[in-house]
Amino acid sequence: MKNYHNELTSLVKVSPLMADRLATTIASEVRFFQPNTKRAIREATPIKLSARLDELKSFQYFMDSMHMSGGDKAPQVVRAQVIIQNYICFVYLSDACFYELKKASKAGTTLRKCAKYLTDNPIRAFRNAIAHSNWTYSKDSSSLVYWARKGADRNEPLVEHTVSNETLAFWQALSRCTAYAAFENL
Repeated sequence: MKNYHNELTSLVKVSPLMADRLATTIASEVRFFQPNTKRAIREATPIKLSARLDELKSFQYFMDSMHMSGGDKAPQVVRAQVIIQNYICFVYLSDACFYELKKASKAGTTLRKCAKYLTDNPIRAFRNAIAHSNWTYSKDSSSLVYWARKGADRNEPLVEHTVSNETLAFWQALSRCTAYAAFENL
């Protein structure tokens, strides 16, 4: 996450020291949750934490395999990778992890800041667009275009947004880092 030091300090509002040791800090904060808090997080879903961690590890194996395959990848493979990565990082992990972590963590902690950032707009809007199939590639493939409502009212019109590949890479990295650090310590 050191590559994202500036984003962590300016967007997530994590201190420079914590930005340089993000995973360690999150892991420590989760490790020191009260036992009843850890239990509540684990029991918030019918899926066992070990199964969630297995899915995350399988996803990581898939991503590592894609990166190690080298060379030019067929556009279909890249598109499938984008779909899987966005689903895991923003739909699966939000519902399985980030909302519960945000509730359980104390105000001002690095974990709370990360969980809040990952569940608030613009990521919340992007998550909803992924979940409801309201996204596509920009013409030059330098970004994703997505449509989401500004609030929770289903009668609101969908508003067009764009996220650059660079920003999306940061969001995805933060999502995976936060989930791994938390899951490994619950």
